[in-house]
Amino acid sequence: SNPLVLPHGFTGSAAGWGDRPLEALRAADVRPRPVDLPGHGSRAGEADPDRFRLDSVVREIASELGEGPTALLGYSMGGRLALHVALRHPRRVRALVLESASPGLATDAERSARRSADEALTRRIETEGVEAFVDGWESLPLFASHASLPAEERAALRRVRLANDAVSLAAALRGLGTGALPSLWERLEEVDVPVLVLAGALDRKFVEIGERMAD
Repeated sequence: SNPLVLPHGFTGSAAGWGDRPLEALRAADVRPRPVDLPGHGSRAGEADPDRFRLDSVVREIASELGEGPTALLGYSMGGRLALHVALRHPRRVRALVLESASPGLATDAERSARRSADEALTRRIETEGVEAFVDGWESLPLFASHASLPAEERAALRRVRLANDAVSLAAALRGLGTGALPSLWERLEEVDVPVLVLAGALDRKFVEIGERMAD
């Protein structure tokens, strides 16, 4: 079967993909390989800044790829990282699926502003703890449509988020946040494999980003 490596988003984990999507992939002769990014899931508690450096994380994800070219499906932060992997290891990536992901922020000013906003968020996580942060995170307009999910699915998503560690989430934002990583907008045309860009129809921001990426 065809391997598919799945890097998750910020506050997520390998477990956060849920059983149904993974079962559907297996039924389609795809072998999903969800990974825990530094500081998330089974790696909660990691806080060494070196573990959250882009070069280190790209190497880690690349090490999960199969012997032959392998497909990557990344969500949000995981999609951003998957793009970096594809550009650094073009012969090892067969295809990309980018879900609610972006190539980063195009200008130094945008990245600087985002780093400042993320640092404020980081301090909130460190002072208020994970549960207070998750309460705020889940109330973002981005997740408003989750109110229509079955209660058990909402509870499962919340459990994944609450399993994280404040120090690790802070380190992840500082090392891998959108403002911390270089922009890839000018390099998208170098990606020479099939790419599927996905965004929820209600998520206008990422619909627009996805359309720009596809162009």
